[in-house]
Amino acid sequence: MYLLHEGRGLLVLALLAGLQITAEGRGTPPCKPGFSEDVYKAVVPDITEKGQPLFNVRFVDCGKGGLVLFECSDPSDFWIEADGVVYAARSLRLSALRTLLPLVIKARDTTTQQQWETQVNLTPSTHSGQQVQEVVPPVVSQDLKEIVFPSQHAESQLKRMKRDWVIPPINVPENSRGPFPQELVRIRSDNDKNRSLRYSVTGPGADQPPTGIFIINPISGELSVNKPLDREHISNFHLRAHAVDLNGNQVENPIDIVINVIDMNDNRPEFIYQIWNGTVPEGSKPGTFVMTVTSVDKDDPKTVNGMLRYKILSQNPESPTSNMFTINNKTGGIITVAAGLDREKVPQYTLIIQATDMEGSPMYGLSNTATAVIKVTDINDNPPEFTAETFFGEVPENRVNVIVANLTVTDKDQPNTPAWNAVYKITGGDPTGRFSVPTDPTTNEGLVTVVKPIDYEMSRTYVLTVEAKNEVPLARGIHSPRQSTATVSIRVIDVNESPYFEPNPKLIKLEEGMMPESTLTTFTAQDPDRFMQQSMRYSKLSDPANWLRIDPNTGRITTIAILDRESPYVKNSLYNATFLASDSGVPPASGTGTLQIFLLDINDNAPRVFPQEAEVCEKPEPNAINITALDGDLNPNAGPFAFELAHRPSDVRRNWTITRLSGDYAQVSLKIGFLETGIYELPIIITDSGNLPMSNTSYLRIKVCQCDINGDCTDAQHIMAAGLGTGAIISILLCIIILLILVLLFVVWMKRRDKERQAKQLLIDPEDDVRDNILKYDEEGGGEEDQDYDLSQLQQPDTLEPDAIKPVGIRRMDERPLHPEPQYPMRSAAPHPGDIGDFINEGLKAADNDPTAPPYDSLLVFDYEGSGSTAGSLSSLNSSSSGGDQDYDYLNDWGPRFRKLADMYGGSDD
Repeated sequence: MYLLHEGRGLLVLALLAGLQITAEGRGTPPCKPGFSEDVYKAVVPDITEKGQPLFNVRFVDCGKGGLVLFECSDPSDFWIEADGVVYAARSLRLSALRTLLPLVIKARDTTTQQQWETQVNLTPSTHSGQQVQEVVPPVVSQDLKEIVFPSQHAESQLKRMKRDWVIPPINVPENSRGPFPQELVRIRSDNDKNRSLRYSVTGPGADQPPTGIFIINPISGELSVNKPLDREHISNFHLRAHAVDLNGNQVENPIDIVINVIDMNDNRPEFIYQIWNGTVPEGSKPGTFVMTVTSVDKDDPKTVNGMLRYKILSQNPESPTSNMFTINNKTGGIITVAAGLDREKVPQYTLIIQATDMEGSPMYGLSNTATAVIKVTDINDNPPEFTAETFFGEVPENRVNVIVANLTVTDKDQPNTPAWNAVYKITGGDPTGRFSVPTDPTTNEGLVTVVKPIDYEMSRTYVLTVEAKNEVPLARGIHSPRQSTATVSIRVIDVNESPYFEPNPKLIKLEEGMMPESTLTTFTAQDPDRFMQQSMRYSKLSDPANWLRIDPNTGRITTIAILDRESPYVKNSLYNATFLASDSGVPPASGTGTLQIFLLDINDNAPRVFPQEAEVCEKPEPNAINITALDGDLNPNAGPFAFELAHRPSDVRRNWTITRLSGDYAQVSLKIGFLETGIYELPIIITDSGNLPMSNTSYLRIKVCQCDINGDCTDAQHIMAAGLGTGAIISILLCIIILLILVLLFVVWMKRRDKERQAKQLLIDPEDDVRDNILKYDEEGGGEEDQDYDLSQLQQPDTLEPDAIKPVGIRRMDERPLHPEPQYPMRSAAPHPGDIGDFINEGLKAADNDPTAPPYDSLLVFDYEGSGSTAGSLSSLNSSSSGGDQDYDYLNDWGPRFRKLADMYGGSDD
């Protein structure tokens, strides 16, 4: 047995070495799978936390590699992992249990279903009164407790060990201040008495990332922590200790060491949001849930370091009381604790919430704050109220979709919400539904609107009762006051209404053929304005055939022409005429009425043959022509018809015959074997079946022609028979002649235009006649400021081609003389500034000696532009008022170009 003790009454870990019970046997038994011991004895802390590793059991599978599942007899207090480590299933105190029964652990092979069982006797540690928040003092090397590798007898090859070691975890507080390295425990083997051993540890924190946290003295076996630990980063470490000789041979089986990092209160609570938003309806009862605020603490939530408590520090505004809300100190749920929430008075509350760890300890706990903004939402606790008891309005009669009055209300609820939006309803005074009251969505006013025409003669005033409500019902216990109902008085204005015909349209039946000046009927209109003494006048508005006349005073309608049912203005025997009735009101009003005349048919139209043109072959076969008759009358004044050939000319009945096929059809055919080609007019007498039958002689135009085997005409006259007559051919020829004349006129005009262009070219110079960068034009026009010159056309005269020079005989006197060009000095690309003056002087001398340079001393010739110029005469212009007294001799100093001017102006009067 051995003990691992931590100072100051902290958790004492004792590792007990059980008595080895060996079973003697004969020979070397084969490897059997099962637990390494039948009975384990483990010393565990008296106070354990949930999830804390306590001890481990060892299972030997003899290399089979099957899946083995472990079960614990007390799963409510302990659970075992697949690696054999047993953990606390809950926080418990072993010494408080009345009877500490042995813990039975079972193992089951999932493949063979074979089971094994072992027993663990738990012994609570007598030094278990640790407080996790206390700092463990550094362990002095000489006081270090030892973890001893299990000892083995020499005859261990012949005897199986019945019990194994169970090593409790090592607890190390986080954020230790050192000094470092800080010794934790000494690992030792019983085999170090007779030989030198070397100790080492492996696992995360030692030789695996994060490396360098734990180190071991390879000779003494002292295990130390090399730096402060952070539980929020890594809460526990699983290491494995090894013992080897100087040759590296393993002398002990590795043992597992679990190091738990004990939490310290080193983190403040942090709210998830710094500002929390919630809502609560106004008028809510106490205990109404509002919202939940949440804070987190990185410390261990299983200890007081991570146990938070909430409270409200302040409330703004403190109306109607300073404690309108309370908060659940554990969950952070905010509820109301007082009545009196009224959005119209306090629309919003601001709470400062504090979260403190260490179960809210004001002395040892760490705190943080957040803001909770609670908006009081609106409910319909204020009904709409009219601003007046009675509203007034007026509307002209017969007007619809007209707003008569605007009803205004007040509502203290939140605007533009269902609790504020008003809905108006007419509860009285409108039995016929002539009014409606929609709501203006912007102003919330009620718009009294006329939806059906109002007749002044029926009712002159209307008194409506209107009730105002909201889109949602009022809150429980709130009733509509008297101000939610108002009266609307509407006065109807009388207007001059249009007269109306009754009935409209008016239908009468007459026989066609009625003579002029016959009276048909009286068509009068009614005036709806009973309270106005007005006269009525009638006029004709529409009479397509101009058959009728109406008396302007009495409305009597008479005929002025014969009524004809076959007129194109009559549709389906019905003739429509429209009349206008106007009263004497101010302004006058008028109405229209339609008179429909149904004309009964009489036999007043003689039948005529149809079709009027046909063609037959010279020979009798096939030679039949089917004809019928057209009659504008209706039955029985139309068919059946009687067809016969006229008696004259005499050859009609000799050459042709007619056969009746039915009451409406007959057949005309040749009576002789051959008839000469030509066009024949065949008179046919047709008689209808009227009460007084009417006969008519119609002419059937028949073309007799040569036919092919199909019975179709083959000669050239077939074109004319097809409808292309002489008039059409003449029209086509006239169009062709007119087209030719137009083409001829266009050609003549083009030739004349070319001649004018050539004659005009003789009076002007070629376009490329450019002298001294000056372009010559036929017209003088204005000055240079009035011209838009194309500078690309300007060029030096010396660039003209030699063949472009005109002969001397046709040159103008003001053109440049033909002389050899003088050689002007050439200026270098980059002259020296001192050479500019010499260059100018040389150029001036060359220009003075150049007889071809302008101005040319010759007479300029211009075209005569006529007399009477609006610019006036130029003879009155003088160079100076005293030009005669000036001395022009200085012009001689300007070179040979100005000497002529000096002689002209500077000489004597002679």
